[in-house]
Amino acid sequence: MNRPLFVSIDGPKGTGKTTLLEAVTKALRADNHKVIRLCEKKSDPFRAQTMALVNQLVRNPCRDAELSICQRLADSRAWISQHSIATQPADSIILIDRWYPSDAAFRRLVPFPEILQLNIERKVRVPDLHVGVVTDPDISWARLSARRRGSGSTLLYGQEEHETSTYAFERAVTENGWVLCRNEGSLEEATAQVVAEIYGIRRHD
Repeated sequence: MNRPLFVSIDGPKGTGKTTLLEAVTKALRADNHKVIRLCEKKSDPFRAQTMALVNQLVRNPCRDAELSICQRLADSRAWISQHSIATQPADSIILIDRWYPSDAAFRRLVPFPEILQLNIERKVRVPDLHVGVVTDPDISWARLSARRRGSGSTLLYGQEEHETSTYAFERAVTENGWVLCRNEGSLEEATAQVVAEIYGIRRHD
């Protein structure tokens, strides 16, 4: 492969994405791989302006406003693709915490296939591996409830909304053929699954 291997780890809140990403990073580095860690929201130079629109959407939900946010996020991912991903060493493995698959969980009025098309049109980098991390929503909700900051979500406020987003995301994983990682067992099991998927792609390339 003459470009970095790009892996996105996505899913609803409380499923352990960030913890899993850290464990995968540690396992890959222990095997002497060059791993670059990125986070979509921290790499997005336009995040503050977009989040201001998100806060307006929460108060006055409508499809046009949500579509505008989806377009802005796709534009940001195109920028990240060009400036943060394409510039990494060709022999590296890039792990990103959230990418466009996560929109399947949090967007409500714009269908995910339409969001996907927005990203394709803008030439957003398609991950070489999409990992969709899920748990039973009761488990992830209990994890969120145990956090001092709660869900930390601008868009989701109750367990029912969390369940809806979880099932929407899991449908998107199935429909798009992404790798489903059920993070309900041990962290070691989930880490081994993701690392094996990454090595499988590298062998085929």
